[in-house]
Amino acid sequence: MQRRSLFLVAGAKLALAIAPVWAASASASPLLPVLQVWKDPQCGCCKDWIEYLQRDGFRLHVFDSGNAAVRKRLGLPQQYASCHTGLIAGYVIEGHVNAREIRRLLQERPRALGLAVPGMPLGSPGMDGPEYAGRRDPYDVLLVLADGSSRVYQSYFR
Repeated sequence: MQRRSLFLVAGAKLALAIAPVWAASASASPLLPVLQVWKDPQCGCCKDWIEYLQRDGFRLHVFDSGNAAVRKRLGLPQQYASCHTGLIAGYVIEGHVNAREIRRLLQERPRALGLAVPGMPLGSPGMDGPEYAGRRDPYDVLLVLADGSSRVYQSYFR
């Protein structure tokens, strides 16, 4: 009986120790892997995109070292370039990709390199702050295939 009590106490202490971590992410899907993001330390729209994803329940690990080298290392063609590059569950996430499409990608698991929103379209997540006065450009989230080609994964404002 004493041994069982010891396990119960140890288990309770462990539960109390991780409770703050669990509570902080309770609104997040526990199945979401960490999204690594490389960006310029001075980029405001990158910061806004990261905050948008965090509000949506994503856990991020941010590297303020720029993204050009990592984009190249991950094999994403320059034509899809934007101001930040992410990596989640083996998929590249380039630019101002919507949280909904990242979740869809992780659920569908297509054979692809990842998702990209080339450039910095107004109205996309992180490019939708008050300084843009509600302006929105139509844009596409592209599914980038391993051969460098792409297809429209989702269109916005069209």
